Amino acid sequence: MNKTALEAQVAQWVEEIVAAGPIELVDVEYVKEPHGWVLRVFLDKPGGVDVEDCRAVSEVLSDVLDREDPIPGPYSLEVSSPGLERPLRKESDYVRFAGRLVNVRTYKAIDGQKTFQGVLVGLKDGSVTVDIDGELVTIPLELISKARLAVEF
Repeated sequence: MNKTALEAQVAQWVEEIVAAGPIELVDVEYVKEPHGWVLRVFLDKPGGVDVEDCRAVSEVLSDVLDREDPIPGPYSLEVSSPGLERPLRKESDYVRFAGRLVNVRTYKAIDGQKTFQGVLVGLKDGSVTVDIDGELVTIPLELISKARLAVEF
């Protein structure tokens, strides 16, 4: 199973695990680190996830991974909060976090730039609007390579 297929399969399992409660899946990544392969699952819920939430999902997911055995060789499983700079992945994220400061990176330049920081206005007709110092910038979703909440100081 390739990396993309593995991440999609794990995401499906996690969605099934958290379906009955307030916890949502934010992201799944399978990456090579200096100490070996790591399968990371990021969760969130209103008010934030706690250690108990992560433990509960980790235990059930570990059982599924042991049973299905989709990963050849050793790896570490990490289940955690996405942190302060939460990635924005789903269309609903761009609606939910309207009004928050965001960092957006694009695959192709828009008006000569590929990185943007501003206040997320929202999502409409497949495009994200960001207010950058009073100027509204519209970014098509398909051009976004990475978007995250930004830490406000």
